[in-house]
Amino acid sequence: MKLNTYIKGIAVVAGAYILTSCAAGVDKTGVEYAPQMYHSIPYEGLVQITDKEAGRWLTSQEGGDAEFYTSNPNNPYEMNMRTTVANTVRRGESLPYRIPKDSIDLAGRVMKNPLPETDEVLAEGKVLFTRFCWHCHGDQGLGDGPVGQIFKGVTPYNSRAVKDKPEGHIFHVITHGKGRMGSHASQLSIEERWKIVRYVQTLQNQ
Repeated sequence: MKLNTYIKGIAVVAGAYILTSCAAGVDKTGVEYAPQMYHSIPYEGLVQITDKEAGRWLTSQEGGDAEFYTSNPNNPYEMNMRTTVANTVRRGESLPYRIPKDSIDLAGRVMKNPLPETDEVLAEGKVLFTRFCWHCHGDQGLGDGPVGQIFKGVTPYNSRAVKDKPEGHIFHVITHGKGRMGSHASQLSIEERWKIVRYVQTLQNQ
């Protein structure tokens, strides 16, 4: 009887130990079953373990680095990914906008919208307009948004002074701001600004 109780006690303690050892912590993944399936042989960009003895207890091959070592000794600081070359632009993104703030006429002459005038682009432009511009400019771009009603002087898009402004002019204003309107460059990507331009042009002719 005492033996059975003793065995049961050991089983309970062992089970509790196994369960708690599986729990993950901030710097501990817990026990891994079939860990060779978790640790990649190829270099992984977001993983960098520089300790060449990490996981030695698990290593099945003699010699060489331990199982958990994941760094690339051929790169500076043993990084798996190299830092990008200075001033490079990620594939598919637009080049940085370099026209100075005081050259709005130049922007109006040379800047052309790279996005097609499709229903999809217009719909996305409308969403962005509602999110960032509507408060001052209103639904129809008449300057009668809730903020525009309080701070008078928001020029309607269909006014004589604005309705013929080219797409480059509109993009430049969104990027650098004009008058009381601040720059939106930190809030909107270049592509998002061009989408808003497409939608604003539909309001110029209303």
